[in-house]
Amino acid sequence: MQSNTFKISRIHPEYVPKEKLPLAQFNLFTNEAESIPLLIDKDVDDEIFIDEGISLIKSGDSSQIVLSGFGIFLSKKSERLIVKKNTKVVYEFPFFRLNEVIMASRGISLSSDLIEELCERGIRLNFLNNNGKPYAMLSSPMLSATVISRREQIIAFTDTRGLQFSKAIVEGKIRNQERLLRYFGKYIKTVDSARFDRIEEITDVIRKMSRQVEGIHGQSIEDARGRLMAIEGASGRLYWDGVKEIIGNRIEFFGRETRGAIDAVNSLLNYGYGILYSHVWGAVINAGLEPFAGFLHVDRPGKPSLVLDLVEEFRQPIIDRIVIAHINLGESIEIRNGLLEAETRKLIGNKIIERLESQETLDGKKYKIRSIIQMQARNLAAFLNGKREYKTFRFKW
Repeated sequence: MQSNTFKISRIHPEYVPKEKLPLAQFNLFTNEAESIPLLIDKDVDDEIFIDEGISLIKSGDSSQIVLSGFGIFLSKKSERLIVKKNTKVVYEFPFFRLNEVIMASRGISLSSDLIEELCERGIRLNFLNNNGKPYAMLSSPMLSATVISRREQIIAFTDTRGLQFSKAIVEGKIRNQERLLRYFGKYIKTVDSARFDRIEEITDVIRKMSRQVEGIHGQSIEDARGRLMAIEGASGRLYWDGVKEIIGNRIEFFGRETRGAIDAVNSLLNYGYGILYSHVWGAVINAGLEPFAGFLHVDRPGKPSLVLDLVEEFRQPIIDRIVIAHINLGESIEIRNGLLEAETRKLIGNKIIERLESQETLDGKKYKIRSIIQMQARNLAAFLNGKREYKTFRFKW
């Protein structure tokens, strides 16, 4: 039998498609090409963009998947998380590669089987609104099944432990405010000496205010909260004056606003803090602590006061640093109807993730900031159990 050799050639070899076509296979029954699900099974050095609205980010020994966009459906199949778009499976992620799944927009649905699988594997599931603020987090109740730390946490509110922790938080936050102003001030020194001098004056006063914290005494946080908050508030007003000097005339900024802010600076800050809250909240849960039983921040229904306490030491080195740098570089900030546009949220969100993956020093060793957040929550649990002193995280400038 004579063998035939076939050669396949392109009709238009000069044509190169702008976008890489998805993997596909020919269906003999429908005579149409059908896409093949892409298995994402590899180590991530930093971050890879899988598709519009889907990214995979390195997070410790595993990864974090961030999803946004209407019409996405998540489910499980064997050992994999399945991503569907318009009823078609497009991506598959092995569970052993993941330690967190973040739903970053509306219009995403998921199966109850997947929720059960994530909980059994200890993979957190976070939900963020369009401003980046977490409104829900699902995790296994067994992750916080140790009751001893929670008992001690409640008792500590009425003794000196709650006051010691609160003093550490206020003093640490003020020192981080000082350090961040000096961090940006050193770049201004050679280009505008007058602005640099004003920033230096502010930082010198802030540093003196941090020393006032040590002189506050009492039997519990209830005895001293007013005095601590007064120092924290006065330092905060000076700090934001310093931020105005750093930003200069690049953008209009009248001061810090938390609720209902529509200006660019406060919108960026609020969005960033929302992302930070979710990370700290997860760390508090994993450390076996009660997120609604804080010390410095007063208790109110629906207010995670311990999360707010622990967030304080991370505001300046993570969120404020990113927002100020973003503004100083003149990068785009799009706002519509008082809300950040999707592209701006994505840009800031990516920068926050990069910062969380960067390294800082804690107890003389280098760790990723993401890990430091978790370590600080566990250090707090150890402090409440009488095993160690609590020291706040302070970044080097």
